[in-house]
Amino acid sequence: MGTRGFTGVIRKIMRPSRPARALALAGLAGVLVGVAGPARASTAPAPVPLGAAASFAVLAGSTVTNTGPTTVTGDLGLSPGTSVTGFPPGQVNGTEHIADAAASQAKNDLTTAYDNAAARPATETVPVELGGTTKTPGVYDSPAGTFGITGTLTLDAQGDPNAVFIFKAASTLITASASSVNLVNGAQACNVFWSVGSSATLGTDSTLRGNIMAQASITVTTGVIVDGRVLARSAAVTLDTDTITRPNCAKSAVGTTTTLTSSVNSVPVGQPVSFTATVEATTGTAIPTGQVVFTDGRKAILGAVTLDGAGHAVLTTSGLSPGVHRIRAVYLDTKAFAGSTSPKVTEYVLPA
Repeated sequence: MGTRGFTGVIRKIMRPSRPARALALAGLAGVLVGVAGPARASTAPAPVPLGAAASFAVLAGSTVTNTGPTTVTGDLGLSPGTSVTGFPPGQVNGTEHIADAAASQAKNDLTTAYDNAAARPATETVPVELGGTTKTPGVYDSPAGTFGITGTLTLDAQGDPNAVFIFKAASTLITASASSVNLVNGAQACNVFWSVGSSATLGTDSTLRGNIMAQASITVTTGVIVDGRVLARSAAVTLDTDTITRPNCAKSAVGTTTTLTSSVNSVPVGQPVSFTATVEATTGTAIPTGQVVFTDGRKAILGAVTLDGAGHAVLTTSGLSPGVHRIRAVYLDTKAFAGSTSPKVTEYVLPA
């Protein structure tokens, strides 16, 4: 056999048949699937459409009950119930819709929004306790069907101001006292959704960011800050000396950081002390605008102050009781700037 013929035989032996190549590719695909893990839903969910409910900061089905000087920025609505109590002393910076056509339409759209969120496939199943963790955009549920927050939950948009976070609790959402939800890297409260199969309870002096859509009731205990909405489908919303601010959503909201200082530490009881919050943009030179809420871990909300032209808000008080006070400043987001929370400042007040 000549060299040419011998080479042709070798090529025939070495070249796999088409069926063999197909089997090899199938085996490789199986290996890749095994390495990558099972396929899961997209990690870039779309926002939940709130419809007419979007203009409301508080919306309930049976009653709205308030105690103390709660501030609601956004509309307050009730349908089909008719009993709203506690305003005043509570204040609504918006329109109250009590069993009218606007409230009815908002409740219908809330049902649609709730169903929309509940039907989303989860991108990740996580433990019940969210505190002490950082989550990126996605749809989350838990094996037990509940969520709790003790400490700080951080939501990281990874530089995408349109990033959406959806948390699906088949039964309850419970946040601990002084817990918080922090937004970083462009995350916005308007794009955070809490779908709750029964009731939500927010612990004293806690801060929650996002839109709560509960099948039954929402209880907002003393001194809570909600940068978002509390929307209860069938039952009551209960408030007590809280600050609830309907969020603004911008496609290019700038991230912020908030720092806090005290004018004097320690201070004799009855003497004034000033707390200065400084809010700065994380990128660019624009100066944030809007409001800062000052809170005391023992005395709930101390007050809300509008930022000046330099990005400072100063609250002066002589009403702190003797002992240890843990003060923080919470910047509420605007259309242009994302919200942020300062580290706590420990203030010592000396007895007389």
